[in-house]
Amino acid sequence: MPRFRYEAFDQRGRRQRGHLDADSPRAARAALRARGLAPVLVGETGPESAGPTGWRRAPLSRSRRATWTRQLAALVAGGLPLERALASLADEADTPAERELVAHLRAEVSAGSPLATAMAAHPRVFDEPYRAVVAAGETSGRLGTVLERLADELEAGQALRQRVLSAILYPAIVTVFALAIVVFLMTYVVPQVAQAFSSGRRALPTLTVVMLHASHALREWGWLVPLLGMAAAAGLWWARQRPPLRERLDRAWLRLPVVGRLSRQYDVARFAALLALLTGAGVPLLRALQTASDTLRNHALRADARQVLTLVREGAPLAAALATRPTFAGPLITFARLGEQTGQLSDLLRRAATQISSEVQRRTLRLATLLEPALIIAMGAIVLLIVLSVMLPIIQLNQLVR
Repeated sequence: MPRFRYEAFDQRGRRQRGHLDADSPRAARAALRARGLAPVLVGETGPESAGPTGWRRAPLSRSRRATWTRQLAALVAGGLPLERALASLADEADTPAERELVAHLRAEVSAGSPLATAMAAHPRVFDEPYRAVVAAGETSGRLGTVLERLADELEAGQALRQRVLSAILYPAIVTVFALAIVVFLMTYVVPQVAQAFSSGRRALPTLTVVMLHASHALREWGWLVPLLGMAAAAGLWWARQRPPLRERLDRAWLRLPVVGRLSRQYDVARFAALLALLTGAGVPLLRALQTASDTLRNHALRADARQVLTLVREGAPLAAALATRPTFAGPLITFARLGEQTGQLSDLLRRAATQISSEVQRRTLRLATLLEPALIIAMGAIVLLIVLSVMLPIIQLNQLVR
């Protein structure tokens, strides 16, 4: 009889791992359910087994996950049973890893597990908000509609992320190349000038002397720059591992004039979009707030969101709770208040997320538009000073010859 290794949750939510003998994976899952366990991973052991599909946990990329969700939504909304829809997606998978992932989901669904429970075995692919939305869709019987909304949200988030990254990519590339050119000129070209004119008795121009001193300092002590950078990175990593320090650092980051405000608006937009998605799928507001707050990477914003959750749990309206935290000031409070008054909270939260996302895109593009010429002018001025420091002694020498 084959032997299977398993991973399951008991009735108290504790994770259990072990081995058992069964005729097939389906029989192994049935045996685990008879013990009161909810299986999430079941795979045959032994040298000839390559391991269960879920154990390797090959994740989908963000863009591919949005496309995959859209395909599953179309199949389910078209009336195809969930098991057959997953089988179709497994056949059309782009990679073997994706095929194994979908096959594991299909096997768990065929054995009677809800789709959200099957997805819990792959937290790197399907995070907590994703699973909460799927679970709400299964509970309400509107899985196809909920998956379509989820796909819309994933695509919108991916589009916003790509636009922000595209806006800052060009200035970053210009900065890196310009710094490389400056370092080359200061460590190679300027020392050649010093060697060429070292035997001369005439004093060098002031600009040339300054550049020579800077070049000497860079060649002698330049190795300290990456060392200090690594030390600063290590210190920052250490501080971010301590929750109180990380919250202070994140709150200080939010207070920065330009990038802090952009970062805050970006996180608030994602928070509002996720909250709209969860409430629209039928997730209770308190659970939606808890899930949305846990996804915030900025710990200062996460702490504020949890305070909002506490106020709502005590009976305060969502808009009033949000108004107590300055980090959520703006369209989110206005739309939340209108949503509570009209009974269309999820729709108006989605509008707030869209408006804030549009503002983030406009500000990012405006910042990139101003930053690009500023970087070019600054780097051009530095290169000009270096060139002048090289040319001035040559011009001076030509005048003496004449």
